[in-house]
Amino acid sequence: MEEVMKPFIYIYHIVHYIFLAPKKILKYAYLGLLTVINKLNFKENKNDTNTNINNLSHHENSNENSKKIAFRYKVVGSNGKVINGTFDGINIDEVKNFLNNEGYKVIKVEPRKFYDVDINIGGRFNASDLSFSLTQLSTYLKAGIPLIDSVRILEKQSENDEQRKVYQNIVYELLKGESLSKALRKQNDKFPNLLINMIKTAELTGDLTSVLDDMASYYTSKEETRKQTISAMTYPLIVLSIALLVIVFILTTIVPKFVDMYKNNDADIPFITTFVMNASNFLVNNYLYIILIILLIIAIFIYLYKKIYIFRKNVQILGMHLPVFGKIIIYNEVYNFTKTFAALLNHGVFITDSMEVLSKVTNNEVYKELIAKTISNLNKGENISEAFKGNFAFPVAAYEMIVTGEKTGQLGLMMEKVANYYQVLHKTLVKQMQSFIEPVMIAFLALIVGVILLSIVVPMFGIYSNIQ
Repeated sequence: MEEVMKPFIYIYHIVHYIFLAPKKILKYAYLGLLTVINKLNFKENKNDTNTNINNLSHHENSNENSKKIAFRYKVVGSNGKVINGTFDGINIDEVKNFLNNEGYKVIKVEPRKFYDVDINIGGRFNASDLSFSLTQLSTYLKAGIPLIDSVRILEKQSENDEQRKVYQNIVYELLKGESLSKALRKQNDKFPNLLINMIKTAELTGDLTSVLDDMASYYTSKEETRKQTISAMTYPLIVLSIALLVIVFILTTIVPKFVDMYKNNDADIPFITTFVMNASNFLVNNYLYIILIILLIIAIFIYLYKKIYIFRKNVQILGMHLPVFGKIIIYNEVYNFTKTFAALLNHGVFITDSMEVLSKVTNNEVYKELIAKTISNLNKGENISEAFKGNFAFPVAAYEMIVTGEKTGQLGLMMEKVANYYQVLHKTLVKQMQSFIEPVMIAFLALIVGVILLSIVVPMFGIYSNIQ
């Protein structure tokens, strides 16, 4: 596998160095310019300039010395399994000591070659991973196991190479004296901001296990909602895909044979048959262009959705106005918003800080604007509910619950009740959608297949009449 990947790895590094070249050229050009100016025009400041250049070089060297170096290691785990991985450390001895302390038998540690890049990508923890990991971590802590040892256990039982590396880095940071929240934040967005902020709050209050349990429950609930939505959509999509493939097969393979037969027998071709024949000819002659155009449209849509704010926002607004689907999107967003808001408030996070976290949790631009408006209202001394009043993306029932929470001083409790209410509504609507889609899809496919069959059968009556 490594031999196969080497050409691609070389190409990756060549492109990487090409992009770094302008920066290096500018740096050396800057140092050279300082030297030329020093010699030609500012001879009286020669000593000062040389001192500045030396300080700059010394500063760069000290930065490089303090930077971590990437190492590749080969070790034997406690179960006798050989493990290959990478780790960033100051030097080889530090990495060896760290791996020995982690219970591994070190076979080899060496600096990574310039062409050595991680083929395994990802490592980001999804809701399912977080639910399991947080439950485990809370259980270990309640059993009296120290935090570092608890994370070590998670590292040992992890079968994902990238996630095991993340756990190793967390242990490394904890051994340096960093807090758990800071250790998580240093893992390059592997963990969601919500979790990091909640753990930071727990560290201040000294109630880490309770927060871990609540967040495990939160991510479990999110994962159940996600799986239910995927499950409801999977069956109709599979059936629809297979049906479309069968229809394309009929149009491109079977229909042309009947067309040739009709032509040979001088049969009268009705309009419906002509239409299907033209569709069949178009597919047969242009199927490559059709596939390319579809792929191009999908690629352009994805690019615009990711890069263009106004396009993404309008697509999201359109989606929220669709029949049935729109309510599913809105209920899911309201559930995520209120569930997260409740978790933050119930653990003592300030409302303004909660809004900052919420703005990073959602990917929906409409709700981001609502949250930004809420922050602006809070700065003016207005109520939270004012931002949500009359907005199509926030149901009236949820708005009234916010108002009630503000009046009673139990906003966190109200948000939790809203979250539970809309989670039930979301699940119910997903089931209704599944029940609605299946008969509609069957009727649609039956109509298409019926048209194709009619286009084939009707001319046969003409041929039969001519024979008689």
